[in-house]
Amino acid sequence: MNENRKIHILWAAFLGLYALTILFGLWYGPYHMPFKDFLKVLFLRETGGNSAFLKDIVFKIRLSRLFLATIVGVSLSCAGVVFQGILRNPLADPFTLGVSTGAAFGATVAMIFGINIGWSLGGLGLLPVICMLGALFALMVVLILSRVNGTFRPAQMILAGIVVSTFLSALISLFKSLEEESLSAIVFWMLGSFSGRGWIHVYFALPYMIISLAVFLRFSRELDIMTLGDLEAYHLGVDVNRVRLILLVTACLATSAAVAVSGVIGFIGLVVPHLLRLIQGPGHKRLLIGSAILGALLMVASDILSKNILPGGEEIPVGVITTLLGGPFFCYILMLKKQEI
Repeated sequence: MNENRKIHILWAAFLGLYALTILFGLWYGPYHMPFKDFLKVLFLRETGGNSAFLKDIVFKIRLSRLFLATIVGVSLSCAGVVFQGILRNPLADPFTLGVSTGAAFGATVAMIFGINIGWSLGGLGLLPVICMLGALFALMVVLILSRVNGTFRPAQMILAGIVVSTFLSALISLFKSLEEESLSAIVFWMLGSFSGRGWIHVYFALPYMIISLAVFLRFSRELDIMTLGDLEAYHLGVDVNRVRLILLVTACLATSAAVAVSGVIGFIGLVVPHLLRLIQGPGHKRLLIGSAILGALLMVASDILSKNILPGGEEIPVGVITTLLGGPFFCYILMLKKQEI
C-alpha cells in the first residue's frame, strides 16, 4: 500500500468518526431525547405534540453549535499549521504571535464598555469586529518589532509575540480587577465556550474559514519551500516577505474570527498540526487537509464533552476540555525537543 493511499484511508477514518460524532451530538445532550424520536426529527417526520420543540433543539440549537465547533476547529488547526510552517517551530500556534491574546484584549474592552450588545449586525453585535481589530493590532506590533533590516525574522517574531501576549494579558488582568461587574463574563469568555451561540455566529465565521483555507492551500507549496530557510526560498523563486505577510494576516483573520465567536480556546492549533506531522509527514497541503478534518473532529468531541460531562445540565467551558487534553501532549512535545538538544 503506497503512502498516498494510507493517508487517504486515515482521512476517511477521521471523516467517518466526525460524522458519527456529529450524529451523536445531535441526539445526546442535557435534554434527553428518545432515539426513535431523534430519528423521526432527523428525517423530518412528525413525533407528536412536541415535534416542533424537538426540531428546534436538533436543528436550531445543537446543529448550529456543532457547525460552529467545526468552523472553529478547522480555523484554529489550519492557522496552527501556517504559524508552525512560517516560524519553522513545532511549538508555534495562534497564541505564539499574540493573535489570540489580541482578540481577547479586544473582547475585554468591548465587554467593559458594553459594546457587545450596543450595535447589531444581524443580531451579532460589535464584539467579533473588535476582536478582529485587537488581533490585527497585536500582529502589527509583532511585525514591527520583528522586522530587522527590512526582513522578518522567525525567531524574532516568537520573542515579539511573547512580549506582546504578556503585555496584553497584563492589561486584561488589570481590566478584570478594575471592572468587577464584567468579571464573570470576561473570565467565562476567556475560557472559551459555544454556549448560547447560534446560526448568526456560524454565518459570521464561515466565510473567514473558507477564504483562509483557500489562501493556505494556494500557498502550501511556498510554505514547503520556506521550511528550507529564507535564503534557499529566495533562490527557488519565492518572495518570502510577501508570502509570509499574506499568510500571517490570513491566519490572524482566521484565528480572530474563531476567537470572536467562541472565546479563547487553546491547544487545538498546537496539538493537531504536530500530531499529523508525526503521522503523515511535513507536506503542508496534506497537513492542511488533515488538520482541517482532525481539528473539526476534536473540537466537536470536546464541545460534546463540555456540555454532558457534568450532571444537572452544568457546562464546562470547552477551552478547559481542550487544555486538559492538550496539556499532556504539549509536555510530550517539550520532552521530545529536550532530547534533541
